[in-house]
Amino acid sequence: MNLAWALVASVIVSIISLIGAISLILKKGLLDKILLLLIGFSAGGLIGGAFLHLLPEALEQSGDISVFLSVIAGFVIFFILERYLHWRHCHEGKCEVHVFTYLNLIGDAIHNFSDGLVIGASFVVGLKFGILTTLVIIFHEIPQEIGDFGVLIYGGFSKAKALFYNFLSALTCIAGTFIGYVVSTSVERFSVYLLPVIAGGFIYIASCDLIPELHKQPGLKRATLSVLAFSGGVLFIFLARLIHSH
Repeated sequence: MNLAWALVASVIVSIISLIGAISLILKKGLLDKILLLLIGFSAGGLIGGAFLHLLPEALEQSGDISVFLSVIAGFVIFFILERYLHWRHCHEGKCEVHVFTYLNLIGDAIHNFSDGLVIGASFVVGLKFGILTTLVIIFHEIPQEIGDFGVLIYGGFSKAKALFYNFLSALTCIAGTFIGYVVSTSVERFSVYLLPVIAGGFIYIASCDLIPELHKQPGLKRATLSVLAFSGGVLFIFLARLIHSH
């Protein structure tokens, strides 16, 4: 039964890839404000998800140093993925479509597959744990998918083609979920290593991708909004963790 819930969760995460179309109907100023809040909340949610959700579960299952080594491994893996697969190849505003857009899609497909792996493994741990993990991933996916849609449009894709290929790359989440669930139920201690690896990935995304974007926002008002949004993301995970523990 939990496998069915896990697959439903991965389908919902995949559908979120279509949210990029919202950038076509919102004014740029309003979209920028919304993205600022989403990025801040997402960063807080990822940090909270790593330290208050995934790591406590991994430490509960295995209290040795391997958990922390797995966190470092996850951080390094996501650094490598971004360094080589999310490479933007642009010169003076002109981008080679066949290079950077397709590399972006490949990187997204691998990233979505890893999201699916952790969704599948988390539902093996428990239904509530799986739902909370999915929420953390959704918080991150919304601003990312809006940004990815913009990258594909900028690279020369039509709106329809950008939506289609972005959705296609998101479907790898479903495959990752199925594999993550099956492997977690058949390979002993698989989730003990996977959860901290993904936690390391969450920490990398929040600290190296999202928070630097918040620092680029000028003005006291935007700085305050980003701090509040970030704190709100951490607080949400903390409260969800309290509810989950009961």
